[in-house]
Amino acid sequence: MKRSTLSHSFLNIILVFIESALTLLLRLDPELRKAAYPLAKQGTVVALRLYLPHVEIFATFSTKGVLLDAQLPIDRSEPDVIINAYSIQIINAITTHDSETTEKLQMRGESVQVQLVKQFIMQLGLGSLIQGLIKKFKGGKSKQDLTEAEMADKKNSYQLRIKEQQTQINTLTMKNRELETTLKESQSKQKTLIIVTVVSIIGMIGAIIALLMN
Repeated sequence: MKRSTLSHSFLNIILVFIESALTLLLRLDPELRKAAYPLAKQGTVVALRLYLPHVEIFATFSTKGVLLDAQLPIDRSEPDVIINAYSIQIINAITTHDSETTEKLQMRGESVQVQLVKQFIMQLGLGSLIQGLIKKFKGGKSKQDLTEAEMADKKNSYQLRIKEQQTQINTLTMKNRELETTLKESQSKQKTLIIVTVVSIIGMIGAIIALLMN
């Protein structure tokens, strides 16, 4: 009896950790929230009967999240969906996000709810948690999480930046034209100076030759 109590207590501790992880996943992953919404709306209860180790867990979907317990909720006489599987099968289904692996799980219940549970399992995974945490630490938001006001602010910011860059381009273009004009003027003056210098030298040479001949 004491051994059974300790086992039950240990299971409750594990369920608390898993429940907290699920709450975090639901908060960080909008796609997972979409998958959970129809189940939560119906208050779906899923019985998970695992082998190796042999345990039975009940997951109740609600607006507060996914509540886990070792016993069926008091207000329910039976679960909506029953899953019979080995622990390794559940782990594979969650970590691989593979439809084929999820389809291999033995599920009983109303077909629509069974399909919704399968979609939730395929969307569930540690990868979603890691990605969500990275986005959380980076302070980034997905496009789906942005409000219309935030989108409008970003659009205005981009337009202002484009205008500033266009102004800078126009200014640089004007300066470039001024430099080209100045360069052409300098080249023209240089040519005139060269011609005047050459003519002056020729004139001086002519004058020297004339003096010598006299």
